[in-house]
Amino acid sequence: MVSVCFYFEAHQPLRLKNYSVFDIGKNHDYFNEKKNKEIIQRVAKKSYIPTNKAILDLINETDGKFKVSYSLTGVLLEELEKHAPNVIESFEELAKTGNVEFLSETYHHSLSFLYSKREFKEQVNMHKKKIFEMFKYRPKVFRNTELIYNNELGSFIEKMGYKGILAEGVEKVLGWRSPNFVYRPAGTKKIKLLMKNYKLSDDIAFRFSTHDWKEFPLTAPKFARWIDKVNGNGNCVNLFMDYETFGEHQWSTTGIFRFLKHLPHEILKHPDNNFMTPSEVIDNYKPMAEIDFPYTVSWADLERDLSAWLGNKMQQEAIKELYELEKFVRRSKNKKIMDDWRKLQTSDHFYYMCTKWFADGDVHKYFNPYDSPYEGFIAFMNVMNDLIIRLKK
Repeated sequence: MVSVCFYFEAHQPLRLKNYSVFDIGKNHDYFNEKKNKEIIQRVAKKSYIPTNKAILDLINETDGKFKVSYSLTGVLLEELEKHAPNVIESFEELAKTGNVEFLSETYHHSLSFLYSKREFKEQVNMHKKKIFEMFKYRPKVFRNTELIYNNELGSFIEKMGYKGILAEGVEKVLGWRSPNFVYRPAGTKKIKLLMKNYKLSDDIAFRFSTHDWKEFPLTAPKFARWIDKVNGNGNCVNLFMDYETFGEHQWSTTGIFRFLKHLPHEILKHPDNNFMTPSEVIDNYKPMAEIDFPYTVSWADLERDLSAWLGNKMQQEAIKELYELEKFVRRSKNKKIMDDWRKLQTSDHFYYMCTKWFADGDVHKYFNPYDSPYEGFIAFMNVMNDLIIRLKK
């Protein structure tokens, strides 16, 4: 028996204005409302709306055999409420099927676990509350920003009451083992760990339209055969990817929607295949073994570490100063300052400062508002200087 577990992350950050030194102390409006509205409406039209419809159709066509899970950031949900409420309605329709699981994460898609456990816990609880308010669903499985994970996080999340957590299935951690099993995080008692099969996930997310890839074109029957081969060699195939894969990263002209609409039917042709949500995988399969994550990993780039956000001095200095302000932000008891400070924690701000060259495609250029990482750093630090002035007042 092989259970295919689809997980989609849906997130869009609040991009900053090109905030100049002349704005400091005069303009406290940091975010590019026009650009953010334009982007969210574009992504809604190209990706979220058609993909949600395709998922709903597949659930109905398979008599409820097709199942998926989502992690919808609080930042995204706020933007959809303002600029694309029809997307919220389509997610509500999916929730009513009972075939969709909503996962828990930090509200602001932040790196807070690495810098402030208090802030991390508050953001997780904020997100949990938002998901219940909107979809009447209480998340039971946790997924950290960009699949950032280590042993400490596994133990912390178990103490917060979750029964499962997601991570990247990297070879440097797995060794000879397969990501196609459930594991027990080192140092925990009950919580279970689901690991992304990044090779199969990235075949869809990154390589689908790559013409020089030896497997191009990727068809639903071909991918289903790869899933079939896991029978006898694993219990679950965890396919984790950005939701924008459908329609935005992979445009509709590539055939990505045609692929999606046929894939579940092809996978279900094998009598030993099914679809499960993360909670169902956790409930149905015992851990194969305990797995140790002595260092932090993520799903970003070939390195699958933290270097996409913290790999250079600009990123390190910016995030260090941001979290050093926490005690002053809390003392101020100013809700607007707290809200701005939290929105500045969104990991994308640091991602835009990245100076690496990437082999996984130009993912770091995706809707990047800056022409260079240095512009991103300057704008961010100018905003920080204004925030400090506000706190002093």
